[in-house]
Amino acid sequence: MTATDLSEGRRADAPPSRRPRVSTPMVLLGVAALLVLLAVARVVTGANDITSGGAVSAALASAVPIGLAGLGGLWAERAGVVNIGLEGMMILGTWFGAWGAIEFHNPWAGVVAGAIGGVLGGAVHALATVTFGVDHIISGVAINIVGLGFTQYLSKLVFDGMPGGGAKQSPPVPSMGSLSVPGIGHPLETLAAKHWFLVSDIAGVLDGLTQNVSPFTILAILLVPLSLYLLWRTAFGLRVRACGERPVAAESLGVNVYLYKWIAVLISGGLAGLGGAFLSIVAAGIYRDGQTGGRGYIGLAAMIFGNWRPGGLAAGSALFGYTDALQLRQGGTSVHALLLVVALLLAAVAVYQLVRQRRNLAALITGVGAIVVFVVFAVTDTVPEEFTSFTPYLTTLLVLSLASQRLRPPAADGVPYRRGQTT
Repeated sequence: MTATDLSEGRRADAPPSRRPRVSTPMVLLGVAALLVLLAVARVVTGANDITSGGAVSAALASAVPIGLAGLGGLWAERAGVVNIGLEGMMILGTWFGAWGAIEFHNPWAGVVAGAIGGVLGGAVHALATVTFGVDHIISGVAINIVGLGFTQYLSKLVFDGMPGGGAKQSPPVPSMGSLSVPGIGHPLETLAAKHWFLVSDIAGVLDGLTQNVSPFTILAILLVPLSLYLLWRTAFGLRVRACGERPVAAESLGVNVYLYKWIAVLISGGLAGLGGAFLSIVAAGIYRDGQTGGRGYIGLAAMIFGNWRPGGLAAGSALFGYTDALQLRQGGTSVHALLLVVALLLAAVAVYQLVRQRRNLAALITGVGAIVVFVVFAVTDTVPEEFTSFTPYLTTLLVLSLASQRLRPPAADGVPYRRGQTT
């Protein structure tokens, strides 16, 4: 058995996987096709906001905490520890992030404090699951509950009585500021305002990605390729992944499985804490009780959608962040335009299933779904407000259901491990 077989949980004599490898040209082609679909939907519906710079900027801000939480889940689960406690670790990150920024009058101190708050939650989870062998789900749920109650207690203890603070919120947090690529902001805005097919859409997307971007956002984006490199290009990452695939085999090769699981869970908590700190420092500029709003769970869903890989996780986070941003900005009009995009995507998937995969039944079901979505789009002019607020969560369910056939979690994910066991 080679190191690659060990890290991927395969037998040495197993047949090679037929799953096509996702290359950079394929990713770029997919992004281009998605832009074309959005441009078509914008022209047909007149919902110009779906590719505007403001919508893209808001989507980026919404995707960052989800992506950081998902990245935290990725590190833990690649080491074989299920981390349902991401939400609680994010909650700790929101409070500690705001406290650190206010206490030291520096938003970057808040970033560090938020990460430390998440690490504390990760340490509790690692102690319970790795050291004492507690069920991973039970430990994660307990951390979510304790994290919420602990931050409520700290808010009453520290923020209550401060100017602008209270029992459920902090005073305003020092601003981190933003960065822009100089010289292109006004031309891109002008071009986007002309509403030309595809050209204005590309200009709007570029405007949202290059203007008024928080340095914290740039840091979060850089953590994705960094995690990819560490987990798949270093000996350290190979050992972490081996602990999540074949811990007994890893132990037989001299790997300290307990140590690597601990490290991975601490990193997981730190990343989730960073996601929480982003919410209080950048997204809102203040800490509020209940600020995470279930983003830890959505981050976990983004990780599963990404098949436990950083690239797919980033794509899932962008998708969830985009739908969340649209429902917050223009609600029913923009979400209604997305129905046309969904119908076209489902039709394309049905054709692919029929022609390339020869899955007639799956193609029929997907095709019927495309027709139903298109009919709903054709007979309505907007989407009820009650539905738009549910859009990010519905997107989570739909994406996971469509992606379930290709998912492969780490082989020993969530499996209790005791040193010296034989299987």
